[in-house]
Amino acid sequence: MREEFLELLKTIKREGMDKLIEFIEKSDFFKAPASTRYHGAYEGGLLEHSMKVYEILQAKVKSSVIEMDVSEETLIIIALLHDICKVNFYKVDYRNAKNAFGEWEKVPYYTVEDTIPYGHGEKSVMMITEYVKLTVEEKYCIRWHMGFTEPKESYGTLGQAFKKFPLALLLHEADLEATYFFDV
Repeated sequence: MREEFLELLKTIKREGMDKLIEFIEKSDFFKAPASTRYHGAYEGGLLEHSMKVYEILQAKVKSSVIEMDVSEETLIIIALLHDICKVNFYKVDYRNAKNAFGEWEKVPYYTVEDTIPYGHGEKSVMMITEYVKLTVEEKYCIRWHMGFTEPKESYGTLGQAFKKFPLALLLHEADLEATYFFDV
């Protein structure tokens, strides 16, 4: 899956993509979980989740009730990199838990160590644009991919973003479907 992910990114012919790929390869992206406990809370969960979002998003764009003219580059970027903010974000810690025999033992779990507290979607946009220029639509899609899990005070702005860029709504839906239908 790692190789497929990298091959997809290598198809993007934008200045700086090689540097972004280099950053990803040096990071914990391929070992990181997708979350601490909600989905993909295991080593490699972030990679699996990102690939599943890409697969679902491709299908959603093809079957959309409105016609969408979206480049493959855009689909790859927004799906595979929407959660790049989770790179170097989770750390393994240990806590005591009872095993099957009722004995206490130390077990690993993921915890958050946010060294760049810049939000979620906006942090992903920031991290990507340090290397690669994004289109306006790509920025909106990645920024608002969390959809209605954003604070309710943002719903008006979120609705405007979804109207302006319907692909952002499809990315949000693909993210939710990957999370809840496939638990990745």
